[in-house]
Amino acid sequence: MKKLNFAILVVGLLFVGSSAYAQGEFAIGIKGGLNFANVNTSSAQATYDSRTGYNAGAFLLLKFGKIGIQPEVLFSSQGSKVHYNFNNSVDQNFSYVNIPVIVKLYTVAGINLQIGPQFGFLTNDPVVKDPNTNQDISNAYKKSDVSAALGVGWDLPFGLTIDGRYNLGLTKINNAAAVSDTKNQVWQVSLGYKIFKIGK
Repeated sequence: MKKLNFAILVVGLLFVGSSAYAQGEFAIGIKGGLNFANVNTSSAQATYDSRTGYNAGAFLLLKFGKIGIQPEVLFSSQGSKVHYNFNNSVDQNFSYVNIPVIVKLYTVAGINLQIGPQFGFLTNDPVVKDPNTNQDISNAYKKSDVSAALGVGWDLPFGLTIDGRYNLGLTKINNAAAVSDTKNQVWQVSLGYKIFKIGK
């Protein structure tokens, strides 16, 4: 009896999987756009202004019905402009390789809601100065970051895509006790193109 139930379950899963595959889409694409980045910090020793950067990379889309899974690899320039000691300021330039894994919920006409985790890896040694001592504290920043990506997208005809996201930092990017907890926050817009596609 157990074997019969297991066989029925396997057949059912194969049927569902084959039906989803028949209605699904597999695509590989490239994308790029602008970042409007800042950091979220409790520090009262300085003010932080947003910094405009860019994002560029590639994505893989697996779509089954109204649900899509889209892992990406993106180079992303982030950070902020820090003002301290009256007229003094310094640019915090953070360069990341980000790997978001996005779940896309499709509604109508290719419009979709997006949510998922993003894992970031710092690729540069940012020039960062302590607002009090003006000393370089670049090594006080971690080499990795975890964010939550929330957004909306539109899959247009001819393989074009448009995405707008807010990446909210979940982990602090600094590891120095003398520095207030700091987290990334990035508004991101991008335009993509599916260079290879199977299905619909």
